[in-house]
Amino acid sequence: MPEFHGDLRATPGARFAILASRWNPRITDALVAGARKALAEHGIAEDAIDLVRVPGAWELPLAAARVAAAGRHAALIALGCVVRGDTRHYEHIADGCAQGLMRVALDHRLPVCNGVLAVEVHEDAVKRAGGSLGNKGEEAALVAIEMTQLLERLS
Repeated sequence: MPEFHGDLRATPGARFAILASRWNPRITDALVAGARKALAEHGIAEDAIDLVRVPGAWELPLAAARVAAAGRHAALIALGCVVRGDTRHYEHIADGCAQGLMRVALDHRLPVCNGVLAVEVHEDAVKRAGGSLGNKGEEAALVAIEMTQLLERLS
C-alpha cells in the first residue's frame, strides 16, 4: 500500500506568508519570531517570507484569503492570540478565526496553518509563545513546510 507524507525540506523557490495579529504583541511577536526561525532553519531565505500584520485575530481570515488569491505563496502561517475574558467575545473571535482560516485553506487548496492561540489566561499564552510548552509559531511553520511537501506529492 502506498504511503504519502511530507517532510521538512523546503521546496526550492517556495514563498511563505506569515499573517500575524497585532493584538497581544508580546505574544504574537514571539510567535512570529518562532515561525521565522523555523523557516530559516529549514532553508527558507528571509526574502522568501512575507509578513502581513493585521489588527486582530478576526481580520486574519480576510487577509489570508487575499494573500491566497494572489497565488504567490506555497503556504500561509496565521498567528495570533485570543484570551478568554468575561464575555462571549472570546468564542466568537476564536471560533470565527479558525473557521475562516479553514475556509481559506479549502477554497484555495493551500496550507493555511493555524497558529492562533485560544487560551484561558495570558499565562497560558506565554507558555506557548516560547515558554515551557514551546513556540506554536515555530510549530505552525513546520506544519507549513511539511504540508507543502505533502501536497506536491499528492498532485
